[in-house]
Amino acid sequence: MKKGKICFWQLCIGLFLTLIFFSCVEEETFSDNPKGNFQALWKILDEHYCFFPQKGIDWKSVYDKYEPRFNDEMSERQQFDTMAEMLSELRDGHVNLYSTFNTARYWAWRDNFQQNYSDSLERVYLGKDYGLVSGLQYKILDDSIAYLRCESFKNGISGSSLDEILLYFKDCKGLIIDVRNNGGGALTNAEKLAARFTDKELLVGYMQHKTGRGHADFSPLKPQMLSPVKGVIWLRKTIVLTNRSVYSSANEFVKYMKCCPNVRIVGDRTGGGSGLPFSSELPNGWSVRFSACPMYDRDKAMTEFGINPDFRVNLSDDDFKRKKDTIIEFAKQLITLQGENYSTMERHFTKFGRCEQLGSE
Repeated sequence: MKKGKICFWQLCIGLFLTLIFFSCVEEETFSDNPKGNFQALWKILDEHYCFFPQKGIDWKSVYDKYEPRFNDEMSERQQFDTMAEMLSELRDGHVNLYSTFNTARYWAWRDNFQQNYSDSLERVYLGKDYGLVSGLQYKILDDSIAYLRCESFKNGISGSSLDEILLYFKDCKGLIIDVRNNGGGALTNAEKLAARFTDKELLVGYMQHKTGRGHADFSPLKPQMLSPVKGVIWLRKTIVLTNRSVYSSANEFVKYMKCCPNVRIVGDRTGGGSGLPFSSELPNGWSVRFSACPMYDRDKAMTEFGINPDFRVNLSDDDFKRKKDTIIEFAKQLITLQGENYSTMERHFTKFGRCEQLGSE
């Protein structure tokens, strides 16, 4: 028995060392120098980034374009700036490079468009007597319409806080949820808020994950479901306000809300950012974040490039001068058309040219 045990453990150790050996052989390593860090960065994205086909990016040609620029004479900052320039070729707000002295970021997804939001107008509508909890600002406007401002999903949102807010709104005729300029945060917080607007389980979209190193190696679409919660649920008229700076988990929130009953989206197209981000590290210790898992709406349309509103409304200069938010005022009119369903309201506002009505993509 003793001899048998010794042979068994020798076999286990041999198999273990064999696995380690083959793992080391298969995993390519890179030197901690400008050329090696560049090659590591390019390969991480080549094998794990998820939007090459959808964005029409020839990643090999990007390698050929930037590889000659890396040499041992480069300073750390020159190395960083050149890598950041290469990453901008992906046109993705979820792609970042982090060093001890800077963070590479891409903001053209929002900066090249009309803002359709004013923090000075927000202060006019909220005043000074608004409620503030879990990062949410809320108030009942003069015409008995509830207003909830959610500027980020980074803060934890407790179920008891949502109960209190919705109970406070119990006598209101409708609710405006303003997520303009919400750049995202925790997806769980977005789901927690959206779950308050349905009384049954809803299919809200799909997601995929990488299954291999090829640009088209993905799993089948996996359904995303939104389930109601135990607590206060709101099924009255609800308007969600959006602009191009709605991104990441806030973009997902809009996707969920489009599936909820009695909800309409007003404002501008969202900024997108539907690729669930992952992170990795370069030989020099810098970290890179990138989109790895694509997400889709319930019609299987990719939401990386944003979600259209039901009504496209821009903030006008004339209204701004009168200290009026065009988008909020339009949402209030949608809610105050009492006794009419959304189909009737859509015909009403389209007929009189009050906005551009848009269907889903």
